[in-house]
Amino acid sequence: MDKTMAPWYSLSWFDPATLSGYTWQNPLFLFGLFSLPLVFILRWMIRYLFNQKLPVALVKSELRETPLTLLRFLPEFILAATVALILVALARPQKTNEKVEQWTEGIDIMLAIDISQSMQIEDFTPNRLEAAKNVARDFIKGRLQDRIGIVVFSGDAFSLAPLTTDYALLNSYLNDISFDMIENRGTAIGSALAVVTNRMRESESKSKVCILLSDGDNTAGNIDPITAAELAAAYNIKIYTIVVGKEGLVPFGKDYFGRPNMVENTVDETTMRKIADIGSGEFFRVTDNETLKNVFAKIDQYEKAEIKETRFKDTSDYYFIYLQWAMLFFLVWLGLKSTFLINVLQD
Repeated sequence: MDKTMAPWYSLSWFDPATLSGYTWQNPLFLFGLFSLPLVFILRWMIRYLFNQKLPVALVKSELRETPLTLLRFLPEFILAATVALILVALARPQKTNEKVEQWTEGIDIMLAIDISQSMQIEDFTPNRLEAAKNVARDFIKGRLQDRIGIVVFSGDAFSLAPLTTDYALLNSYLNDISFDMIENRGTAIGSALAVVTNRMRESESKSKVCILLSDGDNTAGNIDPITAAELAAAYNIKIYTIVVGKEGLVPFGKDYFGRPNMVENTVDETTMRKIADIGSGEFFRVTDNETLKNVFAKIDQYEKAEIKETRFKDTSDYYFIYLQWAMLFFLVWLGLKSTFLINVLQD
């Protein structure tokens, strides 16, 4: 049972774990507990020195001490406990539960990922596409309440995942991305931007972002990339473009003996730079896994929505528990002080 729900007469209120879990509104009263033994020792000494004593003639052999004689100290202990409980109650034990609610207006982000055959080139580890998928997972993991969608493209483009905050679903979609999802070969950058725009044009988010990742020139599709970028900009979509891949000889597959085939790779950055410029974003060129990771981390910092939070403090007082115990001990003390047994033992 929860100790905070226990009845006042439960001994669980005196557990060290319960007492250490309190915050004290008036902690100075707790220092009185340290002086309490000294006060009662002085009180006992004063009573011993100044109380009236009657001479009684007894034979020494008849002077016996029994455990019952210790009962004369019982009222003093009970009175000390009463005062200690009152001090604890005055210190005002409390427990505070703080709740924090975070929210943000959120950003709509579309990831447009190239899955053309050239994304199999192994100048990234294990290849360009898998490297892109890995950094996309980390990027999604770092977002808070942002809606994220995924578009894939090669010779054609289609929306793989709509804008959603279900990040587990997005990760499963990333896992399913493969080179054979689209039959048409080539790189349809303009078509990819058109699908992104179609997905985001009705969005009411204050910030709409597209991250376009590709390794080549626009070689397919029936929409010019520049025209598609201008259309996206008309819907206030900011575009970040990332070109992946090294120029020159790069490994692509393996030969009969398991050695990597080296192919010539060229990159034309002009179109991707212009798309980023039209989309009021930024162009990035990456040639290895670490650089790609750093670029996504930079975009992540650029596109952080302001996170707001509200804190609620729920404070509960428990002084009345110890005050009730003090009243009980005080009544017991009054009863014992008036008993014939205690008076006899004191005398």
